[in-house]
Amino acid sequence: MTSTHRGAVRTRLWRDGVLTAEDFPLTEVSDHLADENALVWVDLDDPAHEQMHDLAAELQLDPHAVEDALARGERTKATRYPTHTFVTVYATHLEDGVVDDRVDVVSRLRTTRVSAFMLPRGMVTVRRGGPFEIADVVDRWDEHPDLLRFGTGALLHGLLDVVVDGQFDTVQALDDAIETLEDGLFDDTAATRTIQRRIFRIRKELVLLRRVVLPMREVVTVVMRHRTEQDTHPELDSWYTDLYDHVIRATEWTESLRDMVTTLFETNLSLQDARLNTVMKKLSGWAAIVAVPTAITGWYGMNVPYPGFGQFWGVVAGTAIIVGSSSGLYLLFKQRDWL
Repeated sequence: MTSTHRGAVRTRLWRDGVLTAEDFPLTEVSDHLADENALVWVDLDDPAHEQMHDLAAELQLDPHAVEDALARGERTKATRYPTHTFVTVYATHLEDGVVDDRVDVVSRLRTTRVSAFMLPRGMVTVRRGGPFEIADVVDRWDEHPDLLRFGTGALLHGLLDVVVDGQFDTVQALDDAIETLEDGLFDDTAATRTIQRRIFRIRKELVLLRRVVLPMREVVTVVMRHRTEQDTHPELDSWYTDLYDHVIRATEWTESLRDMVTTLFETNLSLQDARLNTVMKKLSGWAAIVAVPTAITGWYGMNVPYPGFGQFWGVVAGTAIIVGSSSGLYLLFKQRDWL
């Protein structure tokens, strides 16, 4: 069962790695946690303060961790308390999967804060913010049921693995958007203002993404160090090592995209300057071409006698001088790529 409304609760119980109960009431959580062979998971979707504080009192959760789980805008982190470990991470996605269609400057990046209380025989997750498919986490656990024999470390690994995969998908989508911008950057028919707005939007999205992706390395490091100190279930070490490698790759990819979009922004400015120089050269060339016949007709317009004054051949000569000089300047400027 998957509940999506505010305050929805989802629970699961495993014994020796085998799922034995699901969606049992919160009042039974303490009893199951007392069983040494049990592994309990409780999920709260945007819980009310009273609901969260009642559960915290029952499970003896640290009040500072509870406050962090309910607060808005808490940073990505992992903190160890005497009775449990508290982890806060952010799942990410681009709104509606849109990559290039919108040209406004409003960020499409949406984040969901997922907090986890790691107890000796259970995990409590609290979700705040945008939508996050907790069913994907459950599916990840169901794909590797043998890992659940190793306790809460397997639950946390599945959660972090789904979050990191979502961050990878977001980085990939932004990478595709940047490649599309690169293709349109040298297209003379592309709208410059549209490209500028898209570059600005992607820069905003990368700044926000960087804030939640970079601290993931510290979170996984703290969890791995705690596991090493406790010497609990070394069978999961390779899984966490692989997770740490994914986090490093996501971090490096995000940093490289940040450099790419900065280069893209500077290249766009340089191309605008180059196009402006080209336009100025063309305007200057046409101004020179127009200036010659203007000078000639201005001279011939003076009230003084000139060669051919009052005669037909004078008109022909003046016209020939105008056409010849203008054509010569046009060919000269064209040869130098000024027109």
